[in-house]
Amino acid sequence: MNKSHGSPYDRGSADRYYGRSYQPHYHQFFIEPNHGKSYRVIKCENMTDEEMKEYKLGWDQTDDRKDWGDHQFAK
Repeated sequence: MNKSHGSPYDRGSADRYYGRSYQPHYHQFFIEPNHGKSYRVIKCENMTDEEMKEYKLGWDQTDDRKDWGDHQFAK
């Protein structure tokens, strides 16, 4: 399973950590001429079943939450 930055697993984990809603997606990186590295967001309707499972696994395996200061944690 790919756990690199932008992968379905990584995005699921990050969404959970920062208290964002469950919305499967991932980032597809590419090099844009004259602009360098960029990415496009691949939303759930364009994800494979395996990518959806990886997003859910990243979400489910993330127990830690962002501390926004003064012990105000993401929900």
